[in-house]
Order: sequence, then C-alpha cells, then structure tokens
Amino acid sequence: MPDRDSTQPGAVGDTAKTPAQATSLPPEEALEAAAAELFSALESDLLEAVLGMDPTRFEQLIVDLLLAMGYGDGKRQMAERLGKSSDGGIDGVVNEDPLGLDAVYIQAKRYDPKNTVGSPAIREFIGSLVGVSATKGVFVTTSSFSREAIAFLDRVQQRVVLIDGRRLAELMIRHGVGVRSRQTYVVKGVDEDYFGDA
Repeated sequence: MPDRDSTQPGAVGDTAKTPAQATSLPPEEALEAAAAELFSALESDLLEAVLGMDPTRFEQLIVDLLLAMGYGDGKRQMAERLGKSSDGGIDGVVNEDPLGLDAVYIQAKRYDPKNTVGSPAIREFIGSLVGVSATKGVFVTTSSFSREAIAFLDRVQQRVVLIDGRRLAELMIRHGVGVRSRQTYVVKGVDEDYFGDA
C-alpha cells in the first residue's frame, strides 16, 4: 500500500493554521490588526445606529457624550438639551461651573453622510453664540464639513470645535456612550523582574 502524500490535506502531521500563521504576523500584531478591524466595523455600525435616531434623541446623545468626556464634571444636572423650534440654533448646553458662568453650547445635525455641512450652517451657529454672549461651541454632525466651513472658523473669535460622523463614532467608543464591552482579552508576557537576580 503506497504511503500517503504528506503534502495532501489530511495527511499525518497536517495541522490547521491559526489566524496568526495564516497572515504570517506575530500573534500580538495579528491581535492588534484584528482589534483595528473590529474597531472600524464598530464605527460604521455605531454611525448607522445614530442615523436611525430621531433628532431629539440625537441631541440628547451629544449632551450625554460631552458629560462622558468630563464636561460639567460629568454631572447630569450641569447639562441641558435645549433643542426645540425656538432654540435659536442651539440644541444643548453644558455648564462648566456650578454658576453657569462658563458654558459650552451645542449644535447637533443628524444628516445623511452625503450631506456635507457648509459654511452657512457654521455662520448661523456663530450667530446663535453671539446671541447668548457665548464664546465656546461644539458643532456635531453625522456627515462631514466642507473646507469652507472649516476655514471660516479661523476668522471668528468664538472657539468652536467641529465633530464629524467618523470622529463622533470614535469619541462614543472611547468614552463608552452607546457601546458596551462584550469580551476582554488580556495579553500577558514573562515578568523579567520576577526572574531577574535578587
């Protein structure tokens, strides 16, 4: 009876390749690559979920995110969603001190990713800030900002931060808003100090 060809699948000694071997990356690098891929997929899934929210819930999400990032000392009583027909272009506010002497005002636009936010929308938001004598603002959208919109901020006194859809998803993941951990992997290595000379 002829010997089995050791190069054929199922031959004696043939073992399934692990993901690290299949990609020819060291295990830790393969793990990092997989984590980056999962992070990117989560960003897309998260943005899709945000786009499915109604405008009122989206405005509250942005307030929740700023609190999670440490604004207003993370205290719910320091923030308020203001969005309504008479909001004057301001959807929310987070007070940075108990007396409300310093505050960050919010504009939240839940747009289709193809709908770029232009400079007119930024001008309107700046006008709203001027109307309440505010110096700080955050303009958040699920889409993106035009070059003109970004450049316009260089010509105004107010400090306004622009957050597009990708950055929004990244911040939500980083600060644990709308996400939760499903599995945690701990990579351990040899403790060289333990085995070193006493």
